[in-house]
Amino acid sequence: MAVGRYCLFFHLLLSLASCCCGGSVVNQEYRTFKTDNPDWVFNHLVVDQRTGSVYLGAVNRIYKLSSDLQPLITHQTGPDEDNPNCYPPRIVQPCNEPLRLTDNVNKMLLIDQGERRLIACGSLYQGICKLLRLEDLFKLGEPFHKKEHYLSGVNDSGSVFGVIVSDQGSDAKLFVATAVDGKPEYFPTISSRLLASNAEADEMFSFVFHDEFVASLIKIPSDTFTVIPDFDIYYIYGFSSGAFVYFLTLQPELINTGPGSSRQQVYTSKLVRLCQADTTFNSYVEMPIGCVRDGVEYRLLQAAHLTKAGPVLARSLGIQADQDDVLFAVFSKGQKRRSKAPDESVLCMFVLSSINERIKDRLQSCYRGEGFLDLAWLKVKDIPCVPAPVPIDDSFCGLDINAPLGGSTLMQGIPLFSEDRDRMSSVISYVYNDHSLVFVGTKSGKLKKVGGAGFPQGGRVDEVQGNVRTQVV
Repeated sequence: MAVGRYCLFFHLLLSLASCCCGGSVVNQEYRTFKTDNPDWVFNHLVVDQRTGSVYLGAVNRIYKLSSDLQPLITHQTGPDEDNPNCYPPRIVQPCNEPLRLTDNVNKMLLIDQGERRLIACGSLYQGICKLLRLEDLFKLGEPFHKKEHYLSGVNDSGSVFGVIVSDQGSDAKLFVATAVDGKPEYFPTISSRLLASNAEADEMFSFVFHDEFVASLIKIPSDTFTVIPDFDIYYIYGFSSGAFVYFLTLQPELINTGPGSSRQQVYTSKLVRLCQADTTFNSYVEMPIGCVRDGVEYRLLQAAHLTKAGPVLARSLGIQADQDDVLFAVFSKGQKRRSKAPDESVLCMFVLSSINERIKDRLQSCYRGEGFLDLAWLKVKDIPCVPAPVPIDDSFCGLDINAPLGGSTLMQGIPLFSEDRDRMSSVISYVYNDHSLVFVGTKSGKLKKVGGAGFPQGGRVDEVQGNVRTQVV
């Protein structure tokens, strides 16, 4: 979960314990935590579900807080002398670039529950990570001597997303997705890494599989940058469900605007799916995702959250309560601007089983030989689908043909609520008394609660009152 500015406003999470299904919440004060230095901006937040402890990834600091936000431990991560052009980083070999004191921006913060440790990755030294003991933030390891230890050279705190997948009887795996900032030769955009039990093991963060020809990764071809020089894949959210891992992304692509006109660059939100057990990434599929409300397209993903459907919502959708996953996502209007998205935004809902059905349909059509692979980052060459008599069921994990695979038909969510002036920028959901409640934060710091008996159509919207003084992002 990403957070913003230097005062942690815990309103979004604490409200879940105090809100009910109807009416507004009365004005009340909520406990906050604030750093002594306004430059130590908070970037990420995770909560230990076993203890309730809160961990914050900030600029130059990792914080451990109690469940009521009392500061417990601080671990310093920077600044240090560095230069983003040093590859490998200067802690591995001398660098000819001028060094300067550089902040360490936290780019990824995850709890590895199986080993009871925190994985904290920063912007220094091409994105190396620390493994910290949850109890006291003692440094267990900091691998840095192999290229697999450099996860991302992008300094933006929202440039990396990770999902941990645990396997009984074997080491866990870390799926890492990152923007590459024009350096595809250094960084795969998606990869799966080993999480060894020993934090100092040589194989820590190594690719799950790697030989001369294939590996557990996806790289953007370098010739893609000759067509779209600023091409990158921006990862907004990620999760695991069933046998799959999913990432939600924003990607630039070129579209034809009309006869005789030049192609225009736009941004498209896409969902990426991989099989957890796939070591060669032949299961990679991406599909465009968005929302349409009153004939207007909302295609710029801002935030998302996966949860189980509550009993009342599940009945209205015809799915199984506490079993079927639903995805709530916030999109901004149009496709033109990524960094300054329009204020017009919409909250939408997707049933994950329906998404999987759409992906299966796309796989089946390609294996019938229909169309092309249809990937924006392979647009320099249109590769046709190859027909093959292969049975494709719900658990199909790909072959070494027709992979990686994309699609062009939009997977549309169910619109729940739109906001025209105060762009929605965050979302989280909670089940209370059998009702699914969705909380959205806006760019001005307001918090809205969306829910009601069997919504989408019957849902109501309330503004949660409180001492909102910082942006919820």
